[in-house]
Amino acid sequence: MSLLITEECINCDVCEPECPNGAISQGAEYYVIDAALCTECVGHFDRSQCTDVCPVDCIITDPGPR
Repeated sequence: MSLLITEECINCDVCEPECPNGAISQGAEYYVIDAALCTECVGHFDRSQCTDVCPVDCIITDPGPR
């Protein structure tokens, strides 16, 4: 399971440094999460750190292939 940043992202830069796996990076229009690296912080924290700091709540559980 991994997380997904939606198009509501405002590029505020607060999520990227919080990711312990380096799974978040700047995309063409907004930040993106590499599903192969995202562990939802399991093994690091009790909660996903990016979702805790996101001011617009644009980080969701990835619904799967699109």
